[in-house]
Amino acid sequence: MKQPEYAGLANKNILLGVTGSIAAYKSAELIRAYQQAGASVRVMMTEAATRFITPLTLQALSGYPVHTDLLDYSDETIMGHIKLARWADVTLIAPASADFIADICSGNANNVLTAVCLVSNTPIFIAPAMNQAMFRNLQTQKNMHDLRERNIRLIGPDTGIQACGDKGPGRMAEVHQILQQTAQSFQNHALAGVKLLITAGATREPIDSVRFITNPSSGKTGFALAQAAVEEGAQVTLVAANVALETPEHCTRINVMTALDMHNVVANKSDQTDIFIASAAVTDFRSAAISTKKIKKTSIKQHLELVANPDILAEFSHNKKKHQIVIGFAAETDHVVDHAFDKLKQKSLDLVIANDVSHAEFGFGSDHNMIHMITPDKDISTFTDSKRNIGRLIIERVAGLYKKQQDSQKIQEEKNSGARAESDF
Repeated sequence: MKQPEYAGLANKNILLGVTGSIAAYKSAELIRAYQQAGASVRVMMTEAATRFITPLTLQALSGYPVHTDLLDYSDETIMGHIKLARWADVTLIAPASADFIADICSGNANNVLTAVCLVSNTPIFIAPAMNQAMFRNLQTQKNMHDLRERNIRLIGPDTGIQACGDKGPGRMAEVHQILQQTAQSFQNHALAGVKLLITAGATREPIDSVRFITNPSSGKTGFALAQAAVEEGAQVTLVAANVALETPEHCTRINVMTALDMHNVVANKSDQTDIFIASAAVTDFRSAAISTKKIKKTSIKQHLELVANPDILAEFSHNKKKHQIVIGFAAETDHVVDHAFDKLKQKSLDLVIANDVSHAEFGFGSDHNMIHMITPDKDISTFTDSKRNIGRLIIERVAGLYKKQQDSQKIQEEKNSGARAESDF
């Protein structure tokens, strides 16, 4: 069971660096604790660290290969240490020896841990662990002061009995302290535990064995939404229609081809969904009959009869439960806001996202977008940004809607409870 104080760790990537210290055994506890909080952990070790605890142990616990070499010939074609730094949401060095701290302060990049710290753009935490005399040494104290000046965050050390028998400051902080402080670096986890269902991409409707009806949607916005929701701690199911993009981590992906395929998945998942975001471009019509052979172009007009596909968004919204939020998208080429608002009203949506796909710069397949977020009160907010950032803006708005609805529902339940209590007298 996830502890509330660690909620910010849900779906986060923790890069754990282990240096040469007797406290290295605590790294095994850290891996398990982060996993129980819902995070993924990958491990780096210095050569000295491998003498205190084996890489095999930490690999078995983390489920990933342990990185011990800066020049990893199996991975260096893509710069392994840079890849690690980009993967991480947080880099944690625990335990951090006096020698490692001195290297970081000197700007050395003589092992995978120091190299990652130099290229990292995410928060870095260091949990010192060393003999009390080493910790009190003036040079170590200066080094730690320098780390703070560089916005590297120190956790501990604690004071107590040390492995050598000395007593004093230098013990590595306890596991729960480390988790608490790293969790606090993620201020926003507004959707922790909330179940999101997101559709993305373009459905395809076969006509014969080689032809199909579709549209140019790439699925980039839907995948950006899934990534942003995961970052907020949500449990995300991503229904992807013909999308050639990498699946965001901590996200359950279900691939579909046709609108009927997508309809069936959404229908099956609807009862387990808190928020439904329909960002996929669903083909409105399909062929009434699909030929198993290629139809000759001279006779295709005679063979092609179209029937309407189910309206996935309207159906979900019509049957939605009180606690559910439903978000739609409207890709338009003219009168964008008016058409989108009509869609919101007709389908009883909580929010609609409109964009003008006639612009090459912001249309299908582009990495950027200009959107209008429109509420039932016709409050309109317009944003132009990368689809990645647009995804975060939308999820931030959706999280606010969900919280508002939950608060309103709670107040109503309290009123109903009070009314029932009064009627008992």
